[in-house]
Amino acid sequence: MNKGLLVIISGPSGAGKGTICKKLIENSNDLELSVSATTRQPRVGEIEGKNYHFINVEEFKKRIEQNDFLEHACVYGNYYGTPKSDVINKLKEGKTVILEIDIQGALKVRKAHADGVYIFIVPPSINELHSRIINRATDSMEVIEKRMQCTKDELGFALEYDYVVVNDNLESATSKIRNIIDVEKMKSHRNIDLIEEIKEEKTCKIYQ
Repeated sequence: MNKGLLVIISGPSGAGKGTICKKLIENSNDLELSVSATTRQPRVGEIEGKNYHFINVEEFKKRIEQNDFLEHACVYGNYYGTPKSDVINKLKEGKTVILEIDIQGALKVRKAHADGVYIFIVPPSINELHSRIINRATDSMEVIEKRMQCTKDELGFALEYDYVVVNDNLESATSKIRNIIDVEKMKSHRNIDLIEEIKEEKTCKIYQ
């Protein structure tokens, strides 16, 4: 069995990362979304264990000390982290694991997992991004303005990724990412075990 594929999806807040990942999972039975832990309060409609593992700051810091996270970061005053054991175990089982994480986290993961597939989601324009964040109605205007101030700096990290996908249309962006995943799965260095298995197959003798 080949080792699973780690796919990291990130980009500026409001670029549509969460919506794209949800669509990917809904349309595929071979992808698994890693559930992150966070200290922020649940938003309306979010479910524990499905959207996030919601824990308090004390518990989060304890888990940092125990090296329980693949990556962790403090973003806009809240902690976020990816449980290490969940991801590693799924990869060992040959599964494709999707990480929807912030840019800080993605860069940390890349240092330890350079063989992952890193995809950066961008909005079609800054104005469109601003409208999306306002229409989402989950943050105060103060938080929104703070996010917008960081957006241009965040866009500068796009060159650290393998692919850039413009989310101007949900169906199109999701399809492009699905195609990226399929192509990455076919790369030769990810199929060494398959090639060796085929080479070792015994040839059946045909008798006349």
